[in-house]
Amino acid sequence: MDCRVVVEAAVPVYDVATSDEAVRIAISKTGEMLNPDLNYVEINMGERQCPHCGETIEPAFIAADESLVALELEMTVFNVERDEHAARIARKEIGQRLENIPLEVLDITEIEPDDDESSEDDASDDEASEDDASDDEASEDDASDDEDVLPEFEELIDE
Repeated sequence: MDCRVVVEAAVPVYDVATSDEAVRIAISKTGEMLNPDLNYVEINMGERQCPHCGETIEPAFIAADESLVALELEMTVFNVERDEHAARIARKEIGQRLENIPLEVLDITEIEPDDDESSEDDASDDEASEDDASDDEASEDDASDDEDVLPEFEELIDE
């Protein structure tokens, strides 16, 4: 089974004045750490809620020109046995590149295989086999053309 895993990361950012600036720097910093190895990981602003009133608050907490930004990192994990297996793979892959940044798995969603995609794959396989057959015929024609061209070339060399 394939799963879509969402991991929350707490990214520290220094020398910032606003939460917008902190979020932009955190996304850039995280992107640099993940790329080029994990360029398929999507980076989004995290959503935080006030623990007392449940109201949505900004993803960056700023104190003394330093910020802690909540980011959500999404990746697809293929061929896993269980949700826990997908979570461990995602945390390991992302955690290896984001040193000293705490991670927490927020959501694991199983991706259902589409029947349309499998029928499209079968159709593309049929087209590919037809293309291979026409390529074989074309290479036989090219071989006979080569025989005609080569003697002329050899005659030019002899002169």
